[in-house]
Formats: sequence, structure tokens, C-alpha cells
Amino acid sequence: MTDVLNPVGENSTDVPEYPMARAAGCPFDPPPELRTKQEAGPLAKVRLWDGSMPWLVTRYADQRALLADPRVSADITRPGYPSSAPIRPGSSSISFILMDDPEHARLRRMVTAPFTIKRVEAMRPTVQKIVDDLIDDVLAGPKPVDLVEAFALPVPSLVICQLLGVPYSDHDFFQENSKTIIKRDASPDDRTAALSRLAAYLDDLVGAKLENPGDDLLSRLAERVTAGKLSRQAAAQMGVLLLIAGHETTANMIALGTLALLENPDQLAVLRESDDPKLIAGAVEELLRYLHITHNGRRRVALEDIEIAGHVIRAGDGLIMPNDIGNRDPEAFPEPDRLDLTRDARHHVAFGFGVHQCLGQPLARMELQVVYGKLYRRIPTLRLAEDLSQIPFKHDGSVYGVYRLPVTW
Repeated sequence: MTDVLNPVGENSTDVPEYPMARAAGCPFDPPPELRTKQEAGPLAKVRLWDGSMPWLVTRYADQRALLADPRVSADITRPGYPSSAPIRPGSSSISFILMDDPEHARLRRMVTAPFTIKRVEAMRPTVQKIVDDLIDDVLAGPKPVDLVEAFALPVPSLVICQLLGVPYSDHDFFQENSKTIIKRDASPDDRTAALSRLAAYLDDLVGAKLENPGDDLLSRLAERVTAGKLSRQAAAQMGVLLLIAGHETTANMIALGTLALLENPDQLAVLRESDDPKLIAGAVEELLRYLHITHNGRRRVALEDIEIAGHVIRAGDGLIMPNDIGNRDPEAFPEPDRLDLTRDARHHVAFGFGVHQCLGQPLARMELQVVYGKLYRRIPTLRLAEDLSQIPFKHDGSVYGVYRLPVTW
């Protein structure tokens, strides 16, 4: 007979708040309380900012199963959805990643083409030149240098600007507003204002593409607007999503990955001493697994009663699948807390799983392969210019990373 799991009682004050804090001195590891919950069982209750108590799904296999399960919804407007922040009624900022099919699939198809593996591989020489030029600039400049400002942020920003058709000269504007949007403790008013500024900026760009189209993604969206298949507001909103996702996540992976490698010199040597594309591609997968920079968890709401490991999640219950602890599940990855660039980690859930898995993952993978395969060979003596304890980490954002990374060589 199936049981209904309620380990602490829904009114219990023992239910921990989510997200949880990482341990001091362990910047690459998931919060210790997440480990405790995973060891205790497949499900646990957590408390969110609004007092609601969704289920935390702790184990890798269960996370993948639920992310691919049509009985769960990604629709943020459904009652019970465990939102990470207040959502204003009728908000126009809700993107297709927070919708269900068929609308999710209809909108996603409009922006899929540039992210196919074939199209992404065609961009590799361009990305290689961007990386080479930026390394040249770093080597020609003063030491020490902030690798975030000089390299990690410009690489994906230049790439996504070129792909979308956004002027890179505006990068200060969209990077500043992106920071506010993904900052965990930003007020709803500040987050809404930043979204509005970015939406207005992209709306103007879509308008310009309507008049003078180019060979870029915003121009393709403008064509959909002209054909009556997409509203101009929706086109601008999709541009906001792609612009933020296209540079924030990859930039943080570049900087945090470099820091993790500098703290693991034996693994850094693996990359520095090889130009084997397969080894570099495998190293990228392991760094994605190990670092899990999106630490707010994939969120869903159950549409039906669902049994997990002998327990029942009721229809209407919120679900959170933290990929950080999923990627450190010893049942899926032996010795999960060890960074091992030679392991097969490609089945990680850093990009999610199922129909909502990250649209831009081929581009992110290619950019990281170019960066990790080149940076440490071009600057073999790269090292931290400050002690690890002085590095400021982004504990306050929905995307984890470092605010600055002072390095020298």
C-alpha cells in the first residue's frame, strides 16, 4: 500500500527554508542541508519566501523522471507552483520556459534554429577568434586583471549579441539590468523595473529589425511579427530571455570553472596539456556537473497524484528539483564531490531534462569548449592574485558564480 509522506508535518516549524546556504569555505559544493536531505530520503518539505511548502526532490533519478513526466507542469500561473519570487497578476514578463505545451513548443520552435548543433558548430571559428582576441588583450594589459570583466563576461556577451543582432556597445546597459533581474534579494519593484527597461530596449530593436532586417535572430522574430504569428511584445520578451540566458550563465561558468581548476591543479593540468577535442568536451561536461551554477532548482507543480519511491505527491503540490544535489548523487556519479575531468558526466542535469531542457545548451557547450581548451594553454602560468577567501561569491543570485576573479601569470 502506498503511503503519503509527511516527515515533519506541513505545519511544522522544522521545515527548512529554501534555497539553503552553502558552507563557508566550500564554495563549489551544494549546501550541507541539501546533502542531509538527500541522504534521508527522496522527498522532503521546504519553506519558500511566501510560506508555501513544496516538495524537494533530492535524487538524480527522481529528478529526471519528474522533469520528463507529463503529469507535472512548468506553468508558473498554476496554483501551487513554487515560484522563486512574487509574480504580478497578468505579468507580461513570463517567458515560454514557464509555460506548458502546446504554447511552450510553439514559441520555442521560433528560436530553435540558431541553437542546433550544426548551426552552432558553424559559429565555432567566430567564437574562437573572439576568445583569441580577448586573451591577446589580457596578455597585453596590466597584471593582475579581473578575469570576469576582461574575459568571462565579454566572451558570451559578444557571441549572443552577434547571434541576436544586439549592439555590443550597449552591453553595460543590458548587463546591469540582467544583474538586477537574477539577483535573489532584489525587490519586486526593482526586478520589474529592470525587466521593463530591457523589454523596452528589445522592443525598440525589434522595431528597427522590422524596418531594416539583418541576418540575426531578432530579425527572424520580426518576420514572425510581420506574418502575424507573434506579437511584437512577445518577440521583445523572447529577446530579453535569450539575451539574459545567453551571457549570464556562460560567463559565470567560465569564471567559476577557472577558479575550480586553479584550486585543483592536477585537473587544470589535464586541460593545459591536451588539445584533444574529446577530452576537452568531456571536461566541460564534468565542470557543468560539478559546479551547478543554477542553484534555485527546476520548479514544477503536480497535475495529478504521483508516486515517488513509495510515497505520493498530491495534485497541486509544488516540486523543486535542485540540479546541484542531483548532480552530486552518488547513485549516479561515484565519488560525486571529486572533480574528475576524465569521468563520463554527460548525463548530468545541469541543463535540466525533458522538453524544457535548456534551449541554448549546444551554444554554451561550444563556447566552454573553446574557452577551456584555449585559455590555460595560452596562459599556462595563470594563477589567483588573491587568496580564495577574498573571492566574492554570488550567494545572492539565481545564477551562482563570482563577482570578480583577480588573476595574474
